Amino acid sequence: MLLYLITCLSFFLFLKSLHPLKSLPPWASEIRLISLLFYKDLSLISFYKLISQIPSRMCLVNKTLSTNKAEISISEEDTHGLSVLDLPDLVLECILERLSPPALCKMAGVCRSLRERCVGDYFWEKHMKQKWGRVIGPAAYRQWQCHIASKRDDVVTLIKAKERGLLRFLPFSLWPFSWIRSLKVASNNSSSKQQSSLPTHSVMAWYLAVESGSFWFPAQVYNRENGHVGFMLSCYDAELSYDPRTDTFQASYPLHGNKPVAIESGIPWERLRAPPVDTPPRDLHISNCLNDLRPGDHVEIQWRRNKEFPYGWWYGVVGHLELCDGNEIYCRCHNSDTIVLVFNQYAPGSRWSRATIHRKDHREEGNEADGFYGGIRKIDNEHEISMWKQLWPSEILD
Repeated sequence: MLLYLITCLSFFLFLKSLHPLKSLPPWASEIRLISLLFYKDLSLISFYKLISQIPSRMCLVNKTLSTNKAEISISEEDTHGLSVLDLPDLVLECILERLSPPALCKMAGVCRSLRERCVGDYFWEKHMKQKWGRVIGPAAYRQWQCHIASKRDDVVTLIKAKERGLLRFLPFSLWPFSWIRSLKVASNNSSSKQQSSLPTHSVMAWYLAVESGSFWFPAQVYNRENGHVGFMLSCYDAELSYDPRTDTFQASYPLHGNKPVAIESGIPWERLRAPPVDTPPRDLHISNCLNDLRPGDHVEIQWRRNKEFPYGWWYGVVGHLELCDGNEIYCRCHNSDTIVLVFNQYAPGSRWSRATIHRKDHREEGNEADGFYGGIRKIDNEHEISMWKQLWPSEILD
């Protein structure tokens, strides 16, 4: 007990020796209490505010989700209801012009609106030029015009052509055969009468007629009769028909004197061309290049065996006169009235290897022994020249 008193007394003496601490003002504790209460109140307010906003936020989320679902459902309904006809005209035209002819025919069988678009010349002129431009010329177009004028009411050939070529892509119940069939229905059944949606003068009708092989058109064939030795490096007029099954052509050559009509099948594209000049095969071509011809120029000249035969076009080059050594500096062959034609596919010394014609007032020249030479056309096109060189015979002819 005594020890306890001594310890307490010593402790109090020690505290008394220290400097008294200044006490805080009475409002300090109040401020501290207010701050604590404010913090608690603020936290509670924020918490209650957050709690109170949860229902409204949930409603907003639900509303947003329901709106999105509605929009999605609406867009799906719109998507199911849309068709290719709802596209802008420019977009639809861009799509149609990229379709192949079979696809364009299928599209034409969908509905009336697409049929009216797909039969337009705008799309088919491009296809006509891409596939048939190299073999069809003005003479073929004139023959087509005569054909549709005489066959305007004849649809039998188109019905037979259904099973051939690209026409097989169209069911008989769909266009264009629906209008063909309707022409055969009795006239008293007015409900089944329909107007043709494929005018016979349209480019599409022309394309389908050529593609199916039902239309024969004039063109020219290189090295006729499968490269017969008597026709090497020549090009003759013929009537052609396309075979879509083999992607080749059949040619019918005109009469040669008393000989029957010659028929050749399986002709590839490489041996065909559109006539470069609009001259019938039995007419003399009027030459307008005679004054410009010089040695080394590539030419085609009309030639026929006798005057009962049609002309064929034969490839050759302009040569030098016998007195000219071929020196370009001293050559004056282009000033002469005589033009020498050289046919290098024949051996030197052959009666077919050289021919001479008059530069001025040139008409048909020749005789019954060597044949008759007609008009001349100069070849400036490198593609034509390369085509003739590709057909060069493997051996020199006699």
